[in-house]
Amino acid sequence: MGIFNKLFGKKEREEAVEQGLEKTKQSLLGKLSKVVAGKSKVDDEVLDELEGVLISADIGLDTTVKIIDRLEERVAKDKYLGTGELNEMLKEVIIEILGENKTEDLTDFTIPVDKKPYILLVVGVNGVGKTTTIGKLAHQFTQRGQKVVIGAADTFRAAAVDQLKIWSERVGCDFYAKGMNTDPAAVAYETVQYAVQNDCDIAIIDTAGRLHTKINLMNELSKIKRSVNKSFESAPHDVLLVLDATTGQNAIEQAKHFTAATDVTCLALTKLDGTAKGGVAIGISDTFKLPIRYIGVGEGINMLEVFDRRMFVEKLFN
Repeated sequence: MGIFNKLFGKKEREEAVEQGLEKTKQSLLGKLSKVVAGKSKVDDEVLDELEGVLISADIGLDTTVKIIDRLEERVAKDKYLGTGELNEMLKEVIIEILGENKTEDLTDFTIPVDKKPYILLVVGVNGVGKTTTIGKLAHQFTQRGQKVVIGAADTFRAAAVDQLKIWSERVGCDFYAKGMNTDPAAVAYETVQYAVQNDCDIAIIDTAGRLHTKINLMNELSKIKRSVNKSFESAPHDVLLVLDATTGQNAIEQAKHFTAATDVTCLALTKLDGTAKGGVAIGISDTFKLPIRYIGVGEGINMLEVFDRRMFVEKLFN
């Protein structure tokens, strides 16, 4: 555990988040500095320009308008508010908005102590980093002494089953699969049964990332969820939607489809290190009123972090 603590200390966690947000941060702060250049106080002109900056960071129109409205309220109370205070005000407003979306300030990869096995259903389109996120989650839980089984219920892609098997071997957790073209709902059901029979703490179940139509998507996910619930009452305990930050506003479109198809309870946002569009995290959480649970800030096995809204915003605007 000594090595583990060294790898996952608070300082290392903060550094990983800061590095992962570097591209977004540099783009955002560069534009913000131009907004306040030569200005001594926050006025309508500054707020109008700030609105464009936030939209360009892929925070989204509706969420940006909400941020600007709240800033206007604060400016109205103090007509001589200086531009030097704008950054701090902006951080406070965004942290406030994220708090309204049930985003928790997680400090570790914890699971509910009263749910064993804890059943996590993972959804998202192919290519967003779903398989990698599952592998990294399994690693984090395993490192904390939890017994984990990964269930390969994306039976439409041979690569999905093979990749998850490799991940299970890499992180040292259990693996359950029935191969290609088997019933995904049956795999999900049996994965839960395996978790119960083998005294697993956590079952992470992958689902298909590409189906021909939205109707198929809804039907398949609904069937899997019902099957899991039959296997273990109250399950799944969470439905995690994985989204790719580099796709910006397209991630919001994906979220629309999946939240319509199943009861998504939390979000994971991947590839933040590869984009200047990290602001999409704020927009997605606000739009769908869903908590962000995890963020991917690099390719390494340890580069998945729990989402701490205060740390995220501080690192983004610092």
